[in-house]
Amino acid sequence: MLKAFLSVLISLVLSVVTTASAQTASIKVLILDDVFQSIPKKDEALERVGKMQGDLLVNGSHYVGDIEVWKGKAGMYLINELPLEDYIKSVVSAEIGANWDMEALKAQAVISRTYALFQKKANNNQNFDLTSSVLHQVYKGSTVDARIAYAVMNTGGEVLTYNGRLIEALYHSTCGGQTEDVEEVFGKNYPYLKPVSSVCDLSPYAVWERKIPVEEIEKGLTLEGIREISVKSHTGTQRVRIIEVSHKTGVLTVKATDLRRLLGWSRLPSTNFELRRENGAYVFEGKGYGHGVGLCQWSALQMARDGKSYREILDIFYPGTLLRVHEDR
Repeated sequence: MLKAFLSVLISLVLSVVTTASAQTASIKVLILDDVFQSIPKKDEALERVGKMQGDLLVNGSHYVGDIEVWKGKAGMYLINELPLEDYIKSVVSAEIGANWDMEALKAQAVISRTYALFQKKANNNQNFDLTSSVLHQVYKGSTVDARIAYAVMNTGGEVLTYNGRLIEALYHSTCGGQTEDVEEVFGKNYPYLKPVSSVCDLSPYAVWERKIPVEEIEKGLTLEGIREISVKSHTGTQRVRIIEVSHKTGVLTVKATDLRRLLGWSRLPSTNFELRRENGAYVFEGKGYGHGVGLCQWSALQMARDGKSYREILDIFYPGTLLRVHEDR
């Protein structure tokens, strides 16, 4: 009875806080799903064909706030503008879920908020700030979970900065024991995104295996007659950097990060793998899920269970950064 009363009370308080924040910071999200699949080019002429405010159901997801429909050369675009803090609640829900430990939820809230505001500033696009897919961070519409709302409220407006500026708070699911240097994946050089050792054995992707037919690899790489695939170099964290593919007309050198993209992110969960040929397929034995840069979500969960606060978790994955309240909240 008391638990139910407290849940209702928290929801009421959060409703007031959300209403107040709605008058300040907002975010514009380009919805990407099975129907809306295109991203407008920067020079693409767009025509607004409709606008509404309220709750819109699109392919099973509810989007609350201002909804704009735009038309361009590649098709229709759906853009949802809503209060930043409401957006963060939904992202945390989509990225890790409500059943995780509270300090892990708070850490995710901070990095999702930091990432969104960084993208908003960097994008400089008048129509939208970022997308709803894994190209940025996953957003699936409104969420009303009390635990997630509590985590977002208790980190209200908090972001990570380095030398007074918002950081690019990259994160991923599972590192496999050590995070990756940002330069290896994204070609950037951030002092706060260097390899960090951590434990993510709780993850279902701590260890994995994929048996991928040669024909599937040929299709992904758009070539024929693969004779041999070999690893040519590794990164400092022993992830595969470059592979070499010998085929009937020559030799192709491919970045392992490109191989993941071409085969599919879930098909090849990470570049932390070994491979061998087995009849008409290649067997990839690996660890981790995602690009490996920044905070490892499953490691953050383990740290939270070990008693670390969200501030301590963030200090580990983004060394040298400072936590502060964003000025434009």
